Amino acid sequence: MQELHDAPLAPLTTFRLGGPATRLVTATTDDEVIAAVREADAAGTPLLVIGGGSNLVIGDKGFDGTALVVATKGVTLDGTDLELAGGEVWTDAVAACVEAGLAGIECLAGIPGSAGATPIQNVGAYGQEVASTITEVVAYDRRSGETVTLSNEECAFSYRHSRFKADPERYVVLRVRFRLEDADGMSGPVRYAETARVLGVAPGERVPLATARDTVLKLRAGKGMVLDPEDHDTWSAGSFFTNPILDDETFAAFRTRVRERLGDGVEPPAYPAGDGLTKTSAAWLIDKAGFTKGYGSGPARISTKHTLALTNRGDATTEDLLALAREVVAGVRDAFGITLVNEPVMVGVGL
Repeated sequence: MQELHDAPLAPLTTFRLGGPATRLVTATTDDEVIAAVREADAAGTPLLVIGGGSNLVIGDKGFDGTALVVATKGVTLDGTDLELAGGEVWTDAVAACVEAGLAGIECLAGIPGSAGATPIQNVGAYGQEVASTITEVVAYDRRSGETVTLSNEECAFSYRHSRFKADPERYVVLRVRFRLEDADGMSGPVRYAETARVLGVAPGERVPLATARDTVLKLRAGKGMVLDPEDHDTWSAGSFFTNPILDDETFAAFRTRVRERLGDGVEPPAYPAGDGLTKTSAAWLIDKAGFTKGYGSGPARISTKHTLALTNRGDATTEDLLALAREVVAGVRDAFGITLVNEPVMVGVGL
């Protein structure tokens, strides 16, 4: 287990932002992860768990406590059952499953970060989310001091949310177990309209696994959502805001605001999200509120490829990023009466 003091955290995040940690520990086994967590908890030291750093916004002052990098490795395939160590690189795991001919996570290709982070956020994109394939999550329960195994139901998954996100100080994910599908080399049913259109198939049809994966990677790259050190559009946390889910009354008021601002006949994106609920598009809201691709004149700007991504153009600070995020939130609220919610985890800062 490696230990450093006054260690920079910015290089451990995809934003490349944030100050140093008082103490930085890198753990390569589950036992080391548990030992580091127990040590911090016993001493009453604040703990920040870092996987791939793709969903973190760390304040410029850094983190006064122990930052724990989960660097565990391990991919185990047994038939259609997959187990991933928490520190396993997610994109590598997706590639391994596609190569093995197993469907269920191929449309999650190109998402940066670690496997252990996927259940926390209930990571999803292009018509798939991990809640559909996760069977169990093995985690260290800081409250009981024991390692526990939580079923899919016990994880309480919902849109970009889970039991782990609801109670962030309690669990440290160690391993994630999935049940995939052997569909004779074919993908899961294509559910996302954009993907189906590009593939030239109807929603619900299947395509070869590698075709689905490669198509998603091209779509993501076109939006700056595949990491590239040379491309500042990828110096981000991907989608900075979640898509709002509105009840019937709120959605009706929102439609009225849209017509008042954009004219009669203009309808906002609307997707069923459960009984009496409708999901709309954060990217659409941001664009129609006047924050177009490339918006901004400072070192933090909206991506030139996708309005949902806020980016570090190379020499931004976290405060630069937050100032832009607050401007977008205020602008969307003023235009449409909807308050956007950040998707990345904030460390020592907030909107």
